[in-house]
Amino acid sequence: MTPERFAPVLAELSSLVERFAAGGHRLYLVGGTVRDLLAGPDRSDFDLDLTTDARPPQIKALVDGWSDAVWTQGERFGTIGAKRGDRVYEITTFRAEMYHDDSRKPDVTFADEIEADLSRRDFTVNAMAIELVPGTSTPQLIDPFGGVTDLATKVLRTPMAPEISFGDDPLRTLRAARFIAGYDLKPTDELVSGVEQMAGRLSIVSAERVRDELDKLMVLDHPSAGLWFIVDTGLADVFLPELPGLRLEHDPIHRHKDVLSHTIAVVDNVQRPPAGGAPFDFRITRLAALFHDVGKPRTRGYAPGKGTTFHHHDIVGARMTRRRMAALRYSKNDIAAVEDLVALHLRFHTYRLGWSDSAVRRYVRDAGDLLAELNVLTRCDCTTRNVRKAAQLSKRMDELDVRIVELAAQEELAAVRPELDGKAVMTHLGVSPGPVVGRALDFLLEIRLDEGLIGEDAAYRRLDAWYATQPQSN
Repeated sequence: MTPERFAPVLAELSSLVERFAAGGHRLYLVGGTVRDLLAGPDRSDFDLDLTTDARPPQIKALVDGWSDAVWTQGERFGTIGAKRGDRVYEITTFRAEMYHDDSRKPDVTFADEIEADLSRRDFTVNAMAIELVPGTSTPQLIDPFGGVTDLATKVLRTPMAPEISFGDDPLRTLRAARFIAGYDLKPTDELVSGVEQMAGRLSIVSAERVRDELDKLMVLDHPSAGLWFIVDTGLADVFLPELPGLRLEHDPIHRHKDVLSHTIAVVDNVQRPPAGGAPFDFRITRLAALFHDVGKPRTRGYAPGKGTTFHHHDIVGARMTRRRMAALRYSKNDIAAVEDLVALHLRFHTYRLGWSDSAVRRYVRDAGDLLAELNVLTRCDCTTRNVRKAAQLSKRMDELDVRIVELAAQEELAAVRPELDGKAVMTHLGVSPGPVVGRALDFLLEIRLDEGLIGEDAAYRRLDAWYATQPQSN
């Protein structure tokens, strides 16, 4: 008997089920939709995944007139997409897919029975289906591999041998990390061994698919278990080698056994903004947490009296972040944002003498549009076990937040710029566009950062005094 929470979904699908039955075809609710409904989360915004014995041309004919829109990008793999109202549906022919040894594109063969389709699914918790029959309020659960039991007992395993499942699609080795972290599942020894043996196969998967799977892991509430899994099994060596490289570095500041432990702790520390809280880009901040210390192995040094040092690891790490994210085909905007956050993640600690107006202006100017993300990252980067140090940093962050609000009420902190623009400088000095104008604006910006708004008359007087010291050529 299916749980009562299935009823709204079954009612929603009833008209589609009747169409398929009238055409002589079977239709099943399958995969993650069944898993999530069985797990019982209070949500209704998921897409609906369906599988059928109908072939793609037949699926298109059956949804014609029922759906508002149809797309066929996945037709060669057996999938037809449809949208009705606000709901998105994917309807896929029973299938089994296999990668060639050196291919990024799967060979797809269609099947005629639901059991064959389920056997080629990634994990048992996804290898369940609900048979949809017209006029039936209690449809049959199809669970040939014990997915319900595994979901209840928190076990992650594959329907068939791991080498078969991961051979069908090597991305599943990385997807396992998401299920371990997202559903608190414990992988079987057989699954772990299979991932370790087949980790190298991930290299044949497109960078875009790997990136998307990494993003799904990074926005889970607590991704740490998944991150440890990809490091311990060797998956990270294939697509994110900077991460396991952090395991080799001791972390003397935060008192973790290594920088990797600190990094994963920082990632977990970054949590979604609470309702009513200050908004920030959660995914970008999580990625910045993942990359923020990647420059440490390359900058490791030793200073007498100080011990291990990592001078300029923020700058080196920013360059490494840019290269790795580009290899994973992240967008230019994503790369720029994460790279900047990595480069800026120590900026807070350069202001040790208190939050003067000048310090606040400079911090806000440096952070730019990433101010909220930088503040979250800075707070979450504190993983020290020293209670006194943690309290001190929290107090300084609180003081900065207050000072930003206070100063923003007086000045346009979000767009700190010289009090005079380039046109005013050229008109006043009688010069043409050129290097001297840029130097003059830099000079005026320093005044604005140090002293705030001083008024146009004072700005012109200071500009004249500065210009008198400059070589008289443009």
